Amino acid sequence: MTDAVAPHPAEPGVPHPHAGSSWLKRALDSDVFYSFRRSKMTMVAAAVTLLFFLLALLAPLLAVQNPFDPAQLQLMNSRISPLWTADGQSPFLLGTDEQGRDVFSAILYGLRISLTVGVLSVLLSGTLGILLGLIAGYVGGAVDGLIMRIADVQLTFPAILIALLINGVAKSVFGNRLDAMSTLAVLVFAIALSSWVHYARTVRGSVMVEKNKDYVAAAQLIGLSAPVIMLRHVLPNAMGPILVIATINLALAIITEATLSFLGVGMPDTMPSLGTLIRIGNNYLFAGEWWIVAFPGLALASLILAINLLGDWLRDALNPKLR
Repeated sequence: MTDAVAPHPAEPGVPHPHAGSSWLKRALDSDVFYSFRRSKMTMVAAAVTLLFFLLALLAPLLAVQNPFDPAQLQLMNSRISPLWTADGQSPFLLGTDEQGRDVFSAILYGLRISLTVGVLSVLLSGTLGILLGLIAGYVGGAVDGLIMRIADVQLTFPAILIALLINGVAKSVFGNRLDAMSTLAVLVFAIALSSWVHYARTVRGSVMVEKNKDYVAAAQLIGLSAPVIMLRHVLPNAMGPILVIATINLALAIITEATLSFLGVGMPDTMPSLGTLIRIGNNYLFAGEWWIVAFPGLALASLILAINLLGDWLRDALNPKLR
């Protein structure tokens, strides 16, 4: 009879060979993934959102032309109706606009701009709001009062007005020196500064609850610094609400950018986002060229609806009281 061989303990610093699979197994067995599988609408929303991101990522491969390259545009191909109509022409599946730009290609590249502005503004506003919320909640006192009063003042103004103000100041300072990429950076900065408050207030509330618990006192007792305690121990307990806010704010950021572009203070016609395409197409709506505005508007509405549905599901899935 042979003795059982004891398993060798894992060496320090060497990951367990099944660590990745165990993490995946825990994720698949979690309540959040179970809630996701039970909601067919959420699965459809996730698939639509993923599809839009893939379309934006693969735009150079799927588009029949680069709508940002004037050399590829021909005025002779302007205002061609969609392919399935009597006047449609190949390869313009969704028709063309007044510049001879393929509408389908313009939507793909416009998605890249809209999603880039949305994702970057959410990352910037989330980083700023989380840091200010951590400082306000952990330090307290006059620092907390100052940050929260600034947040209260900002909440009295609509986000679109703050974004318009910042965008207008940037354009008055730099004037015609702003190219398309600089305009995109200004939009990201303007939208981010108009939406950091929600992160800050949420994180501040979570920190004020968590900082009085025993594990924070133990971390202070062993000499950990305040930034380490805030980022490593307190912040993970507030990640649920932060993810919900980030998902909803992604849709709001895309809508804000589309609104700014529709008003003529966003992306230029040479590098259009979905909002710019809608503004361009709106000028030809009553002339019969409905497809120039209809398809970009449908793409924007579908994207926002899918992201909002994901945000609503995530809010319910991360709330233990609603499970």
